[in-house]
Amino acid sequence: MKKNKLFTNILAMALVMIAMIVVVITVGLFRTSPEETLEGQAETTDYRLSSKVPARVLEIRVKEGDFVHRGDTLVVLEAPDVEAKLSQANAAYDAAKAMEEKAYNGAHQEDIQSAYEMWQKAKAAVEVTEKTYNRVQRLFESGVMAEQKRDEAKAQYEAAKATEKAAKAKYDMAVNGTRKEDKSMAQAQAERAKGAIAEVNSYINETVLTATADGQITEIFPEVGELVGTGAPIMNVSVVSDVWFTFNLHEDKLKGYSVGTKAEVYIPAVDKTIPVRITLMKDVGSFAVWKATKALDDIDLKTFEVQAHPLQPVDGILSGMSAVLKKSASAKDDANRNISK
Repeated sequence: MKKNKLFTNILAMALVMIAMIVVVITVGLFRTSPEETLEGQAETTDYRLSSKVPARVLEIRVKEGDFVHRGDTLVVLEAPDVEAKLSQANAAYDAAKAMEEKAYNGAHQEDIQSAYEMWQKAKAAVEVTEKTYNRVQRLFESGVMAEQKRDEAKAQYEAAKATEKAAKAKYDMAVNGTRKEDKSMAQAQAERAKGAIAEVNSYINETVLTATADGQITEIFPEVGELVGTGAPIMNVSVVSDVWFTFNLHEDKLKGYSVGTKAEVYIPAVDKTIPVRITLMKDVGSFAVWKATKALDDIDLKTFEVQAHPLQPVDGILSGMSAVLKKSASAKDDANRNISK
C-alpha cells in the first residue's frame, strides 16, 4: 500500500511539472515579447582651440556652458617674444629695401664724379710712367743706364696701366649702375624680409583666438595668467548642431540593422523620438568589452559600434545624453515581410 501511494504521489508531481512546462512554452509562443532596450548616447563634433605660439593667457572672454558664434573672440594671449621678432623683421626689411633701391637707382652723382677723378689720375700716372720708361730705354740703349733701372721703369709703367684699367672699370660701373643679377638678388632679399614680416604677423594674429563654428563651450583648461605652449589646448567647443548617436551592441543584437537602415532614437532627457539612419557599423576591437558564451556551448560575441545620424536637423540635444535605439515602423514591416518569405 505504501509503495502504491508513493508511486501515485510521484506520478502526480510529474504530471504537474509537465503541465507547467506546457504552459510556459505555450505562453512563450503566443506572447509578444517586449523589445529589448538598446542604449547608447548622443555625440557631437568637437573642436579644440589651441595656441600656435608659446604665450601667456591674458584674457578669457567666455565660461563653460556659454554658446558662441563663429568669429566670436574667446581668448586673448600675450606673446612678447613674437612682438620682438616683429621689430627685428621690420628692421631687416628696411635694410633689404634700401639695398634694393640702391641697386635700381645706381650710384650717386658724387660717387660717379669721384670714380671719374680716380680714372683721370690713373691716366696721368700712365702718361708720366710711359715717358719715364721711354727715356730710360733710350739711355739703356746708349749704354748710359743700367739694365735694372730700365726694368724698374718698365714695371712702374705696367703697374700704372693696370691701375688705370681698374679705375676705368669702377667709373664704368658707377655710370652703368648695378648688374641685372645684383638687382634681382637685392629684390629677392627684400621679398624674403617682407615674407618674414608676414610670418610674424600671422603669429601675432594667433594671439587672438576666435570661434571657428557655432557651438557650446564644454571645457576650459588654463587659467588667466598661465603659460601655454605651442599646440596646447585652451578650450573645447562642442558643435551642438552636428549631432549623431552611437551604440555599442553585441553581434547577436545586430539582426535587422545594417548601414542604411532607418530607425528611431528616443532621447529621455528631452522626451523626443528622432528618426535616424544607420551610417556606420564596425568592430570596436578586441580591447572592447565582449560577451563570453562558450560556457553555454556557444561562440564568443564581439561588440560592434553602430552610428546613426538624424534624418533632419535637431535642436536641444547635447553630447552625452542617453539615447535608446528602436526599429522604425517601416523597418519592422520589412523584417516581418522577410520572415514571411
